[in-house]
Amino acid sequence: MQLLGPGHIRDLAELLDVTPTKRLGQNFVIDPNTVRRIVRVAGVGSDDVVLEVGPGLGSLTLGLLEAGAWVVAVEIDGRLASQLPVTVSELAPEAAGRLSVVHQDALTLESSPVAPTRLVANLPYNVSVPVLLHLLAALPSVASGVVMVQAEVGQRLAAGPGSKAYGAPSVKAAWYATWRTAGQVSRHVFWPVPNVDSILVGFQRHGHPGDEALRRRVFGIVDAAFGQRRKMLRQSLAGVFGDSASASAAIEAAGLSPTARGEELTPDQFVELARRCPHPTP
Repeated sequence: MQLLGPGHIRDLAELLDVTPTKRLGQNFVIDPNTVRRIVRVAGVGSDDVVLEVGPGLGSLTLGLLEAGAWVVAVEIDGRLASQLPVTVSELAPEAAGRLSVVHQDALTLESSPVAPTRLVANLPYNVSVPVLLHLLAALPSVASGVVMVQAEVGQRLAAGPGSKAYGAPSVKAAWYATWRTAGQVSRHVFWPVPNVDSILVGFQRHGHPGDEALRRRVFGIVDAAFGQRRKMLRQSLAGVFGDSASASAAIEAAGLSPTARGEELTPDQFVELARRCPHPTP
């Protein structure tokens, strides 16, 4: 199958009068080898229904179709959403029936035309974490995936307790899945060339530690703990538990030290804290 190269990308952008914007996080992949690498790392095969967010001009979409997958592509830009089926019909007519395009903001997506099994995407860097968390919550059929994100964000997603990169995104992502970094990506495979480095991050979904009410409590505690990173837990969580004394009692009941800080706690320890939280959190 013919994939999109630099000439194809620029021709399509000119045809559609598309100028990549930072607001939409648009950096189009122009290197077929990188596309095939992403598909390979994600382990995509003919049995998969792949959810792709931000397909843009279709670089990765064609690579996913080349692997035999069915693709549900979610695109916020109406011009790109309309053009994508045309591009696939012209370059891969035999695969056109395996593509569904949804013209929608991924942050508002609550269902899919076909239940996806994997998420594979070059995510818009400005909203990558909110999009990931929303889709993992909204689409439980997504069992695994690989996403390309800003390197700093990817390292946060895959970070463990005690590291500088460990923070709220690390703990929230761990509620849904186990994460790993899966290789750096050169800036020069994009048009326009971004001013940040990129990385592939893979995930494998696991069972949730609890119900939606518990998730909200966990996420509220995480936000409080990392919102004031330098403070000890008994101080940063005082608002969540009512006061410093109540926070200290809950922290000790969870087998933790009130003088610990958020970056020292594992995701499971945040869950234990949340089980002792009497107040609902947003």
